[in-house]
Amino acid sequence: MIRNAALGSAATLITGTLAASLLLAPSASAAQAFPSGRDNGAAEAIGTQIAAARAARAGIDWKDCPADWGFAAPIQCGYVKVPLDYSKPFGKTIDLAVDRAVSTGTKEERQGALVYNPGGPGGSGMRFPRRTTTNSPLWINTAKAYDFVGFDPRGVGHSAPISCIDPQEFVKAPKADPVPDSEADKRAQRKLAAEYADGCKERSGEMLPFMTTPNIARDLDVIRAALGEKKLNFLGVSYGTYIGGVYATLFPTHVRRMIVDSVVNPDQDNIWYEANLGQDVAFQMRWNDWEDWVAKNDASFHLGDTRAKVEAKWLELRAKAKANPLGGVVGPAELLGFFQSAPYYDSSWVPVAQTWSKYVAGDEQALIDAIAPDMSDIQGNIASENGNAVYTAVECADAKWPTSWAKWDRDNSKLHAKYPFLTWSNAWMNLPCATWKSKQSSPIEVGAKHGLAPVLIVQSERDAATPYDGGVSLHNRLAGSRLITEQNAGSHGVTGLVNPCINSRVDAYLLTGKVDAQDVKCGPHATPVAPAPAAAKSLAKTATADVQALDELPSIR
Repeated sequence: MIRNAALGSAATLITGTLAASLLLAPSASAAQAFPSGRDNGAAEAIGTQIAAARAARAGIDWKDCPADWGFAAPIQCGYVKVPLDYSKPFGKTIDLAVDRAVSTGTKEERQGALVYNPGGPGGSGMRFPRRTTTNSPLWINTAKAYDFVGFDPRGVGHSAPISCIDPQEFVKAPKADPVPDSEADKRAQRKLAAEYADGCKERSGEMLPFMTTPNIARDLDVIRAALGEKKLNFLGVSYGTYIGGVYATLFPTHVRRMIVDSVVNPDQDNIWYEANLGQDVAFQMRWNDWEDWVAKNDASFHLGDTRAKVEAKWLELRAKAKANPLGGVVGPAELLGFFQSAPYYDSSWVPVAQTWSKYVAGDEQALIDAIAPDMSDIQGNIASENGNAVYTAVECADAKWPTSWAKWDRDNSKLHAKYPFLTWSNAWMNLPCATWKSKQSSPIEVGAKHGLAPVLIVQSERDAATPYDGGVSLHNRLAGSRLITEQNAGSHGVTGLVNPCINSRVDAYLLTGKVDAQDVKCGPHATPVAPAPAAAKSLAKTATADVQALDELPSIR
């Protein structure tokens, strides 16, 4: 439905304001301005042009970052002002935090700004400029050509952050076992989910209707304008690929370079209920992959020499933590939060296995220290709660969710029977959307057939968080796109891994705009190497420190 709200108030300013935006970027056609889906009509399209023109005039006042943000010079920080509601561009605004590291090359080598989103929803991209300042080897060539720009999406971090519950209460442990033993357990989880939805409304109600992916894509276009860029260069990973797909739909002629890595299936029927059910299947597959690897390296970890034996050890650990939470704070829910990093990221395979191995050998404290919440880390706990709040707000606002508990119960009970690793945990995380107290939109039909520059799509075959069919679906929807498949691999976030077949093509695309004449299949990146049995004991001392924090890596939570 095309909404006409706020058109009257904007009418007298349209001619002069839009003229400025037209100097900055090609105008949207009628087809791209009004894609199918609620809240994506004329008012939003015009509101975005007005906001972009305003941002282009204002620019960004780059300064040293605030000390408590944790980004030292030469990284610089600033803000970009965007409308809360794009149908009312002269109404309430919010400030989005952005940061940058300027390109390291010559003036002749510089090609503009490369903007990054790591996913979530709820992830911050503000760490991205550190790939320049730390001389990250995979990005040295690209850093010569581009300013690396990160941002906190609306609701995240320093960009009008939202909240749904007291952060200290959010991280408190142990939580209930996500796998229910009875109808009473299910009723208790349903109550918690409904209370969480109520808390979102109470603490952040004004923001909730506008926490949608189309609005984040519009924010991205305003950031482009504030950077002084005629067209956008964008790297989106995980949920960031859905932002990219929606952006390419709304603003196809504004894209210069776009890489989407580990892709959300953008099909309207998949956003978001079905997407989470699909994750449950894919996570079980990748969990099995990890258990096979652990079994293959039993000489190092002593957790069992078959997948069945490793799984039995996992269930034993889980049962023990359920009966008596480890250290009084680590129950099955907390164990799952730690162990699920293994099916997410290959970089977690060794440290998770080592930490578990130490526990089995008698050192329980290493596992407890790796998992237990740090109640003294006030800022970290605020960030964790904020990330979860944004995840919930975006997924609940993007689409209409089933309200029938019978459907949730039937679907998840059936899945759990075959794919038990993540199913019920995922269900409870998303259940607040069943009783959401704010507007829920309809997903737009993602796709662009005309005016879009070639988009590079990178996808591993065995990705747990964003199953492979997502990359294929987006590829079919974006005319001229190219798909790079990493075969027989499943780590989430492929462009951050060492795989010359992929790395060389990413560099070539960002530096020259060239893509292969046809889709490409690459072999897998190197499988993690377990420490030799003799070295395992000494290496285990540093194992827990090497587990990457989920909020620093691309993910759909």
